[in-house]
Amino acid sequence: MRCDQCHERDAVVHLTQIAEDQVVTVHLCERCAAEKGVESAASLGKTPVGAFLASMGKGLDPAAVLPGITPGGACPTCHATLTDFRESGRLGCSDCYRTFEGALRDLLRRLHGSSRHLGERYQPPGEAAPAALPTSDQLREQLRLAVETENFELAAELRDRLRVAEGGV
Repeated sequence: MRCDQCHERDAVVHLTQIAEDQVVTVHLCERCAAEKGVESAASLGKTPVGAFLASMGKGLDPAAVLPGITPGGACPTCHATLTDFRESGRLGCSDCYRTFEGALRDLLRRLHGSSRHLGERYQPPGEAAPAALPTSDQLREQLRLAVETENFELAAELRDRLRVAEGGV
C-alpha cells in the first residue's frame, strides 16, 4: 500500500480517526509520518525511551540497557535484581532506590533529560498545604527594604525570586 500523501513510498503508519460517525483512515510512509509528528515503531526505537522499552523483553544484558549496575547486584532488603526491574518496570522496595541509584539516575537523565525533579511536590489527600509563598507585591516590598538597608545579597535573592514568581525565569 502506497503513502496517501507522497504516493512514492510504502505506507508503514496507518492512522484511523473516527469523528462524527465517520471513519477516516490515512496511510503514511515513515518520512511523511515524521513530518506530521507521528512516530512509527521504527523511529520510536531511536529514542532513549523507545530503546529502553524495546530492550525490556528481548533478554539483553541488563548492564548494557542500564549502565552502572552489575547484573548480579541485588537489593539487600527485598533481593530484587536489575533483571526483575527490567521485566516488571517496578522496584521491589524503597531500598532498591539506593541500591540501583547510579543506574536509575542514568536512566532518568536519558529519558527525561534530568535526574532532578523540578515540578510540584506530591501532596497526599488530607495533608496540610505547605506555607503559602510570598506574593509578588510582598517580594517587591522586601526587595525595596533590602536595597534601602544595603543588603544587596538578600536583594539579589529577592530579585530572582520575584522573576520566578512573575513567570520570567
